[in-house]
Amino acid sequence: MSQKVRSWPPVETEPPTIHEYAPAAGEQLPPHFDECFACGPEQPGGLRIKTEVAENHVVRARFEVTKNHQGAPGLAHGGLLSCAFDEALGAVVGQMLRKPSVTGKLETDFRRPVPVGSVLHIAAKVDGVAGRKVYASAEGRLDAEDGPLAVEARALFITVGLEHFLQHGDVEGWRKIGEKMSKEERERWDVNP
Repeated sequence: MSQKVRSWPPVETEPPTIHEYAPAAGEQLPPHFDECFACGPEQPGGLRIKTEVAENHVVRARFEVTKNHQGAPGLAHGGLLSCAFDEALGAVVGQMLRKPSVTGKLETDFRRPVPVGSVLHIAAKVDGVAGRKVYASAEGRLDAEDGPLAVEARALFITVGLEHFLQHGDVEGWRKIGEKMSKEERERWDVNP
């Protein structure tokens, strides 16, 4: 069986246009929703991922792997690792482009085990845009930003209108998000939830 060399993005794309309200390097990103499984502080068994913006419009995420996140004894569950990457990739698309988007496809390559007690450092970036399609990729390293490569991921996001979330989501949850925002934040807000 021959292996194909995969190029990423898999189609011709335009460079991403970074939104004028995109956060600057060094800025910590708050959870987009307090009850989000991946980043929300109100999820007792959630991932509680912390994110910040780095240079060159990269989003860095930290995922502290606890016993609540294990699959096999002492090792992170692969599905939760994929969830962590979906969060980091969604954050970079949402924060840098500030267009409501949903995950269309997520591929995760596991390079080495991620043990309980370790910290996975994820660096995510937007690779290109083709119409409504946004391509992003990330890598996760163990215990340091320059630690051993443990996981890589690529994702396709599709931009949608905000009505997508209102039609398919919880309107009361949206109300909670809006109530926590200042007037200025509401006027500028157009980001992926």
